[in-house]
Amino acid sequence: MMIVRMMLALALLVSAPIAQAATCRPDPFRVMTYNIRLDTESDGANRWPHRRALFTGQIRLLSPDLLGMQEVLPGQRADLVADLPGYLALGGGRDDGKLAGEASPLFVARARFAVLASGMFWLSPTPAVPSLGWDASYRRVATWAHLRRRADGLALLAINTHWDHLGKEARLGSARQLRQWITANRRKGEAVVLLGDFNAPLTEASLQALLSPPLLRDSRALSLEPPIGATITFNGWTTVPTAGDTIDHVLVGDGLGVQRYHALAEHFDGRLASDHFPVIADLIPQACAARPRA
Repeated sequence: MMIVRMMLALALLVSAPIAQAATCRPDPFRVMTYNIRLDTESDGANRWPHRRALFTGQIRLLSPDLLGMQEVLPGQRADLVADLPGYLALGGGRDDGKLAGEASPLFVARARFAVLASGMFWLSPTPAVPSLGWDASYRRVATWAHLRRRADGLALLAINTHWDHLGKEARLGSARQLRQWITANRRKGEAVVLLGDFNAPLTEASLQALLSPPLLRDSRALSLEPPIGATITFNGWTTVPTAGDTIDHVLVGDGLGVQRYHALAEHFDGRLASDHFPVIADLIPQACAARPRA
């Protein structure tokens, strides 16, 4: 009997590290933020109909589980829904909350995540109605969703946004509003990811209002693998831009770690899919990111 007990204890000691290691080999999920550039006649050869196939082909290849886009006009949204049938499109336009005007939608991979609830609000002192915030030049919105990963039940609050390109007070006001909204609406046990074109580097006071004191963290800085790709995310239709900053960000809250980060400066024989480069992060549970990975 004593020998049997000793053998069982030894088996448990041997199996414990294996079980522990298994918890640190999670299935990462891929998130992406991508300003697609609105469809405007002034872009000429770079107008949406001439690059639609480049853009949606890139999305299908990279296969994000969660995609936040900005500057999406109604016609572009219809094209994206047609070209990416594996995704559920969430969020309305900034002019009426339905389809009118630019949108910052979340596209959620149907096979990977279940949508528990979703909605949008305006970045302004009157978030429930179409409105202009502070010194913003345009109406700005945030789209949100409470998600559950089908594979393991991971709870996630995902938000996508597009901050004003001119109004510094609007960007700071947007940051403070989002901080308050996340604190008030994050459900118990939920991890948080905020995607967007913030029109600002991480050093600006607006983003610091989210990062310090820490509510969210920069995915590039957290990446377990060396982060790769561009440090300038607005390319202005230049394949190799020489001036600018990272203004498109993936920010994550407690509960999430980052396996890898890539700001993808891809062109197609000199042609670009958008005037921004996409930012991609593969996310994992934070508990696994805290220890060496096998």
